[in-house]
Amino acid sequence: MSELTLLNDANDAVVFETTVAANGAVIAFATLNAPKSLNALNLEMINLLEPQLKTWAADDSIAMVVLKGAGDKAFCAGGDIVSLHQAMVEGRAGDVVEDFFTKEYRLDYMIHCYEKPILVWGNGIVMGGGLGLMAGASHRVVTETSRIAMPEQTIGLYPDVGGSYFLHKMPHSVGLFLGLTSASINCDDARFVALADHFVKTDKYDALVAGLINIKWGKTASLNHEKLSTLLTELDNQSGRLPKGNIKANLATIQELAEFDTLQQQVDYILNLNTDDKWLQKAQKSLKHGCPLSCALVSKQLQTSKGKCLADCFRMELGMSVRAGEVGEFQEGVRALLIDKDGAPNWQYKTLSDVPSSVVDSFFEDRYGEHHPLKQLQQG
Repeated sequence: MSELTLLNDANDAVVFETTVAANGAVIAFATLNAPKSLNALNLEMINLLEPQLKTWAADDSIAMVVLKGAGDKAFCAGGDIVSLHQAMVEGRAGDVVEDFFTKEYRLDYMIHCYEKPILVWGNGIVMGGGLGLMAGASHRVVTETSRIAMPEQTIGLYPDVGGSYFLHKMPHSVGLFLGLTSASINCDDARFVALADHFVKTDKYDALVAGLINIKWGKTASLNHEKLSTLLTELDNQSGRLPKGNIKANLATIQELAEFDTLQQQVDYILNLNTDDKWLQKAQKSLKHGCPLSCALVSKQLQTSKGKCLADCFRMELGMSVRAGEVGEFQEGVRALLIDKDGAPNWQYKTLSDVPSSVVDSFFEDRYGEHHPLKQLQQG
């Protein structure tokens, strides 16, 4: 196997390396390097990744990029929202929250639009901000250890990082169900709902790298996409049967959500399901204890974003996320889960019927006009 060349300090928040393939083309590796925090995406990581990905995009010698997490527990367990909590407590949410989410969404959008192949090795935990990095990659690989979720309603947020776009790609009503319940899905589920492209067992990672090095990479991005897909399909075929997921088995139950006229009816339907299925029971429990405002936001988010282009989805989400930093439920959710860790958030709005429609509507108001921080994202 070719030697990896380190491009920066091995202790940096993201480690960048390259290796030379058989025909002289270069394969680039970016490793999120915070295993103790399960590689939670922080501002330092974002500020390192964006310029490096731009540099690699412009470098004709680079054939493709591999994005992975340090350690074997997680690719990325979400955004580093603990760092945002203090800003919310001090009333500085506007600037700090806006800066973080602006840069995060710009990075996510870049990955969606990246011309060269980007392979995300999505092993272990992939949640929230981690899914934002993974969702837009050209080649999304899951393993038998992959555990994927959008758990934002547990902290008073909503499925952001492009969720307004990719939740619509799922089978009917599945995006709404996952947003309302924060249900965790595995590798089989991820492929079924179009969040992953290939299944490769974790013990085949070295074979993957060896395969990348042996490829005779071409001069065009489109040819290299094909070559990478061929290798991953071979490894997929060698990896055997996927662990069984939960969504396909419960799809009819989930899609009953479409039969109800109101969000309250949909929530009541999930909570009142009489089931022995442990996955559904866990989803019920999460919905019951989650943030009612978040449920209202998920529903309106999906209604509002239907048919929107990717760039407009990110622009909408930035306004929503900055508003979340002001309203209070996000602050309280982070406190309960990650600061005091008492698991007992004291929501302002205790039930869905307590949530004023005016508060929900305020998340979707145009707060920027012509001066949107994400104005430069392409319209397509």
